[in-house]
Amino acid sequence: MWLEKLHLTYFKNYEEGAFVFGAHVNCLVGENGSGKTNLLDAIYFLTLTKSAFQTQDALSIRHEDDFFVLDGIFKDSERNIQITCSFQRGQRKVFMADKKSYERLSDHIGLFPLVLIAPNDTDLIRDGSEERRRFFDGVLAQATPDYLQDFLQYNKTLTQRNGLLKLFAERNYMDDDLLETYNEPLINLALKIYSYRRSFMDRFLPLFRKYYAFISNEKENVEVIYESEVAAHDFAIEFRKNLTRDLHAQRTGKGIHKDDYIFEIDGITLKKFGSQGQQKSFVIALKLAQFELLKIEKEKTPILLLDDIFDKLDDRRINKLIELVDTGFLGQVFITDARPERSAKILEKVKADVRFFEIG
Repeated sequence: MWLEKLHLTYFKNYEEGAFVFGAHVNCLVGENGSGKTNLLDAIYFLTLTKSAFQTQDALSIRHEDDFFVLDGIFKDSERNIQITCSFQRGQRKVFMADKKSYERLSDHIGLFPLVLIAPNDTDLIRDGSEERRRFFDGVLAQATPDYLQDFLQYNKTLTQRNGLLKLFAERNYMDDDLLETYNEPLINLALKIYSYRRSFMDRFLPLFRKYYAFISNEKENVEVIYESEVAAHDFAIEFRKNLTRDLHAQRTGKGIHKDDYIFEIDGITLKKFGSQGQQKSFVIALKLAQFELLKIEKEKTPILLLDDIFDKLDDRRINKLIELVDTGFLGQVFITDARPERSAKILEKVKADVRFFEIG
């Protein structure tokens, strides 16, 4: 599965743009600020229904315009599929497959698997648990549609329960029976999501360790430890016993929204003691493990976006990535670079078809 054509209208810095891509390596070159990363984001948007870099859809509309449209043609072994996304300020975002609208945007997630490796990926290590949960939830959402539906329902129920806790605090009263209508489904969903995440880690970790060894050429033992209070056999009891704290805080203090993933190298926390090189190898290994897991579970080769990696990685790690590109294992790859001559030199020996696009 690969993206053959892309048309943009009023998306970020693009008034209009049309591209025909190759099935293998597509290198986007141009000065900083020319729109290379924005083009990657358009591809990300078409596959995952949102921007990789903006939290609000309106921020992806070109300055002083009122809407954007993205239109792409994806090819697989059987047919061409047209995916269209349109968004107008103040209105609902619309996604269509072959001109037929989705009833739920979530139904589109995972149909066109994609992995992005970007300069800010080390935020997974430096930032808080929310960033790490977002990464692993994103992998699971693409790999397992049932997980995504349960996860969305959990967040909806959590928001409703938090709203009720706030209402109780404002009005200084309590209704146990009403609260229980949210407690029970929230506990059940938490247990289901924990089971998904636990099973996922069993499949993900061997791939991650394999790619860390490949990228780093090191003998270090790396680990991702999934921590969840939902794992306790008495979680349901502890959840209800936490009510006094929940009422005081006006939010739910226990559940899978508090889970974390601890990154370790040789038994030491990577965030505090890992070198820059170790951290870069770690996050690249996470992304490559994501890639292979999606490839296995979706039975499709994901699209891989590599944003500005030649500036951020040393020669050894770049060569390891290019080695994977050269084998054909990675399928369709998009690479951005501000220095065309560097890209040409790095990619000159790649056996796969390489196309260059000058942006800006």
